[in-house]
Amino acid sequence: MTVEAGGVGSRQHAGRYRDTVPRSLEVRLYTSHFLSTWNSRLFEFAAVLFLASIFPDTLLPMSVYALARSGAAIVLARPVGRLIDKGDRLAVVRASIIGQRLAVAASCALFWALERRGRRMAARLGDGLFALAVILACVEKLCSLMNLVAVERDWAAVITEGDELARRVLNARVRRIDLVCKLLGPLAISTIAISSTLVAIIATLAMNLVSVLVEYICIAQVYKQVPSLARGPAASDNELPPSTRPSTGAWLRPSISHVLPVSSLPFYFRHAAFLPSFSLTLLYLTVLSFSGQMITYLLSVGYNSLHVGIARTVSTVFELSATWIAPRLMERIGVVRGGIWSLCWQMVWLAAGISWFFADFSGMGTNSAISATGLAVGVALSRVGLWGYDLCAQNIVQDEVEAELRGTFSTAEASFQNLFELLSYVATIVFSRPDQFQWPVVISVIAVYAAGGLYASFVRRRRGHLFHPPPCGCKQGGV
Repeated sequence: MTVEAGGVGSRQHAGRYRDTVPRSLEVRLYTSHFLSTWNSRLFEFAAVLFLASIFPDTLLPMSVYALARSGAAIVLARPVGRLIDKGDRLAVVRASIIGQRLAVAASCALFWALERRGRRMAARLGDGLFALAVILACVEKLCSLMNLVAVERDWAAVITEGDELARRVLNARVRRIDLVCKLLGPLAISTIAISSTLVAIIATLAMNLVSVLVEYICIAQVYKQVPSLARGPAASDNELPPSTRPSTGAWLRPSISHVLPVSSLPFYFRHAAFLPSFSLTLLYLTVLSFSGQMITYLLSVGYNSLHVGIARTVSTVFELSATWIAPRLMERIGVVRGGIWSLCWQMVWLAAGISWFFADFSGMGTNSAISATGLAVGVALSRVGLWGYDLCAQNIVQDEVEAELRGTFSTAEASFQNLFELLSYVATIVFSRPDQFQWPVVISVIAVYAAGGLYASFVRRRRGHLFHPPPCGCKQGGV
């Protein structure tokens, strides 16, 4: 690449973007999305801390809570997608905001009661309150999913309709907000929880309640500024392609097919954007993400909390860099080629990381700090490719999925994301000892290379080739 795209060209592109997305609309959209994402990320992590304090002697409640939460997103993705596709756009997002806040508020009340009473509470009453907390967690997850899909996949596409550059910039900034919240939200609540779990519960409740009005008003103002967000009367199921509608004699009863995502799967599998989307979902089958599983492994081989914090921060910096790199890459070589470049970057650095991991330079096998450090470096660098591909895949889905079916498609995708994330936890349940972490690592890398293979087949089908050499005499290096 050359650097000729900067200077005047960049300023012209910035002007075009400002024309498509006014500054006032940007501020309101980003404010609403930040508050939604911040509260979702913060509560997701806070709930783990609260359960660890309430049930210090067992991991079972925490596991049940997490599995039920992810399971709800898989099983109930279909009605969420239909609501996004058929419902009034503003009413859907407002319902997601209110539903999420009420679920979090009620959950905080339950956590406060469980933490305050502790072992003095009768076992049956404690179990009942925990069961209610699990149900509320499912509600919160579904509302968070509804808000995420509606804003990132539907609203963003409508707001930037007809301007691909504006869409790429908007998508990148929205993803940047997600990543910042992913880093700072858990850090903020864990800092508070160090002093007192009860104070952390109250802080979580306060942040959710204080932000709800601002988020509610901001998203309404965005809706009013973009007339094209207004939707006509809800359409019927006949909008689905005939080949994907459930047949009259289908073995699933209609009441079940409207809940489970089964009836939307044929549409998802046969869509032109399926391979980029499914490749993205496969990347969720991983333990290589500086989340709980990998952090637990790093601590077991000699890392302390400071080392883990530094590693996670460095990884997040690389992830954030992708939100600047990917839009420029897509502008330079196109969305489809940008996706294959990003996946190649991820695969190359993961290959380097696991090569170091298995090289056994210390003579202690994979269960050593030296092996873990090589793996951590490779994983951190690979995250640039991961989030670069995420943005490319998102642009492909927004461009190619019909506007009235974006919710159905994206919630089917979210179901697979949650399914593969659950499978990653199953991998560390089966191989639970630190000296067995190599096997979840291998599974994760296989999933990444499988995603790369599927996307490569999409690129070849779409373009007729994967890579092409630069033309003779060309000054620029092409790929």
